[in-house]
Amino acid sequence: PITERRQLRLIPEAKLNAQAAQIYEKIKKKEKLIDDKNLTNIKIIGKRMEDSISEYFSQAGLADPTENFDWEYILIDNKKVKNAWCMPGGKIAIYTGMLEVTKNENGLAAIMGHEIAHAVAKHSVERASRGILINTSSTLIDILSGGKLSQVNRTTGMNTVGLLTQIGLMNPFSRKQESEADYLGLIFSSLSGYDIRETVKIWERMQKS
Repeated sequence: PITERRQLRLIPEAKLNAQAAQIYEKIKKKEKLIDDKNLTNIKIIGKRMEDSISEYFSQAGLADPTENFDWEYILIDNKKVKNAWCMPGGKIAIYTGMLEVTKNENGLAAIMGHEIAHAVAKHSVERASRGILINTSSTLIDILSGGKLSQVNRTTGMNTVGLLTQIGLMNPFSRKQESEADYLGLIFSSLSGYDIRETVKIWERMQKS
């Protein structure tokens, strides 16, 4: 959406959303969650983004990519982790360590906008689809080579797909996807009424932390 970049989609989004929701529930049980004013602020920012994103696509006469999202927000008590993420389907987590970097609502909105952009742009669907393609390609090579690939893996104790992951071919999100999320995130933050100039300050603080 918006960037109009073509992408590979081999997996139904609904299936990935369902899997993400299950993992999210496990994380909620495993991690120490906080319910305080910070979580309230996160939910307020999130709701403004939910509404502004839907309104944007409605005004543009386009299908809303978040139509089937079941939005949810959690704050995880871990000051050592300066991170945040948004699963497919709108399942969001912020770590308390990230709040030390964002400092204010504009900073928090910038981070949330970036993470939400990954979900809006269906980057996880794209990533999972690439995974299927690599697995399928490995299987086809094995068949066409008369099982030589499997033989090599058994001899060396290595997994070809695992190696591809290690060398960066299957990174969580590619640089192209990260750049796209940066761009879309700025748009979503701005549409929601937040000052996107705070984004520069966030990266400055990240470098010092």
